[in-house]
Amino acid sequence: MNITLFSTEGCHLCEQAFSLLEQVGLGKQVDIVDIAFDDELFSRYGVTIPVLNFNNNELNWPFDEASLANWLTANGITYNS
Repeated sequence: MNITLFSTEGCHLCEQAFSLLEQVGLGKQVDIVDIAFDDELFSRYGVTIPVLNFNNNELNWPFDEASLANWLTANGITYNS
């Protein structure tokens, strides 16, 4: 079970999103995908990163710990509350 974090280097919001994932104990279960090297991903996520994806269910920024927890629960992902 891996969550994808669409991100790019130097994105402080992406760093905040990853930090939230670490706070709920999921930092090691995240695949970080840099959109800068893929034209399709850049076109899709260029102005919306960070975006989390799990089984084609996305959570777009902005999100906080509560909305992250709701999204994780809705996707059946166990985390540390």
